[in-house]
Parts: sequence; C-alpha cells; structure tokens
Amino acid sequence: MENNRFEDRKEPEIVYSRSVKAGKRIYYLDVKKARNEDLYLCITESKRKSGPEEEVPQFEKHKVFLYKEDFAHFTEGLNDVIAYVQSQLGDIAEREEWTPREEDATMPAEEEPKRKGLFGRLKKD
Repeated sequence: MENNRFEDRKEPEIVYSRSVKAGKRIYYLDVKKARNEDLYLCITESKRKSGPEEEVPQFEKHKVFLYKEDFAHFTEGLNDVIAYVQSQLGDIAEREEWTPREEDATMPAEEEPKRKGLFGRLKKD
C-alpha cells in the first residue's frame, strides 16, 4: 500500500541560502518559508561517503532545523562553546577564504540539481 499522504506536499521555499565548504564537508544554510509564512533555518551537513574511485558518488546528509524562537539561545550556546574551544586551544588557524561562486564550481554533481539557481539568490558580503 502506497502512502500518498505526502505526495502533494511541496518542499518549503528557500528564500535565502549560503553554502560553506569545510574540508570534505559542505554546510548548507538555508532560510526556508513555512506554510504559515514564518521563516526558519535549515542547516544541512553533506559529506561524501564513497571514495573518489566510485562512479556514482554517495553523500551522507544530516539536517538540523532551527526556529526563530530558538535563535538567541542557540547563538548564546554556540558562542559559549566556541569561546571554550578557543580558550583551550588558543589561536585556531582559519581555512582559506572562499566565495559562493567557488562553491558552485566545486559542488558535487549529485547535488547540483537540488541546488541549481540558489547561488543567484545569495547576498554579497
């Protein structure tokens, strides 16, 4: 028996997006619009699961949904743990600078159809 309950349901609209390439991972920060017009943040971590020799790459993805009423507490907690790590390790070397255009060129082919067109919506810093 097929479950048609979710068949007609549309994906929430992405109104703003930014990708961050960090080593073997790519983080997608997508602001989405819920059916009630509220905005929320969807953070997706994408990591290549298969080796480079495989014909069709596979990716492991994890998502976190962060709602506006939790932004302040989440930011406070994130700043706290970052400050702790910095106090324990001292200065932490940053990765090389990147731009969203560079991410577009290095995006895994398997993910391109889902992300195509989003980079045009990015705000320039």
